[in-house]
Amino acid sequence: MVLLIISLVLMVMDYKQQQLAQFRAALSVLVTPIFLLVDTPFDVLLHVQDHFHTRQALIRENTNLNKNQLLLNVRLQRLQALETENKRLRLLLDSEAVTHQHQVLIAEILKIDLDPFSRRVIINKGSEHGVYVGQPIVDAYGIVGQIIEVGLFDSVVLLITDINHAIPVQSNRSGARAVAMGTGADHELILTHVTTTADIKIGDLLVSSGLGGHFPQGYPVARVAKIIATPGETFAQVTVTPVAQLDKMREVLLLWIEPEK
Repeated sequence: MVLLIISLVLMVMDYKQQQLAQFRAALSVLVTPIFLLVDTPFDVLLHVQDHFHTRQALIRENTNLNKNQLLLNVRLQRLQALETENKRLRLLLDSEAVTHQHQVLIAEILKIDLDPFSRRVIINKGSEHGVYVGQPIVDAYGIVGQIIEVGLFDSVVLLITDINHAIPVQSNRSGARAVAMGTGADHELILTHVTTTADIKIGDLLVSSGLGGHFPQGYPVARVAKIIATPGETFAQVTVTPVAQLDKMREVLLLWIEPEK
């Protein structure tokens, strides 16, 4: 009770006459270090929490940025692949090897026959697209081969380098005719029944002659790479190199030289 009465008297005196202002100011100076001491652990705790929150936020942000960068890199790679593909397709369609008098259809290579004794590929077009047996196939540079089997949605192409393939050709320079036979090698054909007096020279471009009816006339086939003419022999040994990029092609063109079947 005594303390309560003293407190009330002091409060009234301070309110009415401001008698305790100086005492209160002095007391606040003494108490301030205590306040600081009490607040310090909380300030340190808040600072540590802010530090860890900021660090975790930075880690999350860095992780998200890495993911976004990876996605962007993948998309960029895809865009680059599409750009390259578009260039190939434009080259294929605008190629001088392809005349515009024939109906054409672009096909993709699905599979390469791994048999070392054959040169065949499978394309993603079949009878559903009007493909027929014997149909000629070209790329942006020259004749690739012909269709030998047709499925509903895919077909088998026999390349001109297959040992069982033959195509009538003629020199684009002199008009001399021959038959280019596959050897089973990726970059080599041979000409059969070429006499030693035939007007064929190294570097000559050989084009399809149109004989036989399977291939249209005038499409590039190969270039003469080597001629061996043995004295006393009737025929020369002529080796030619296909102009089509048989080991690099991803898309080919199907040509229609007869009504669809």
